[in-house]
Amino acid sequence: MLKEFRAFILKGNLVEIAVAFIIALAFAAVVASFVADIVTPIIAAIFRQPDFSSLKIDIGESAISYGKFLNAVISFLIVAFVMFLIVKAYNRMSGPKAATTKSCPFCKTDIALDATRCPSCTSEVQPA
Repeated sequence: MLKEFRAFILKGNLVEIAVAFIIALAFAAVVASFVADIVTPIIAAIFRQPDFSSLKIDIGESAISYGKFLNAVISFLIVAFVMFLIVKAYNRMSGPKAATTKSCPFCKTDIALDATRCPSCTSEVQPA
């Protein structure tokens, strides 16, 4: 059982996921600092409210702290926007991907570039 566990732990995918998780945690700290130290002061200057966490509605003995929820929503939107920009930049840098399939001239099914016969209609096609 220990050998199987060791093989599982040392699999490449698990190590890659662990590295990605650690980088994501570091990125989360950077985004949290960005929100707290840059975005929140800008919002405070616009709305004259330095921190939304103090906003609440009192209901009897308890309170609904909707300000904390607003802070969380703002943080989420910023993280989502930054991730969108990162993915967009990555896609632009990686460039267009080479085609791996072509369309069958007879039935229009996608087939491999080097196929000599369509698997759907069995027509002979010229390899690319």
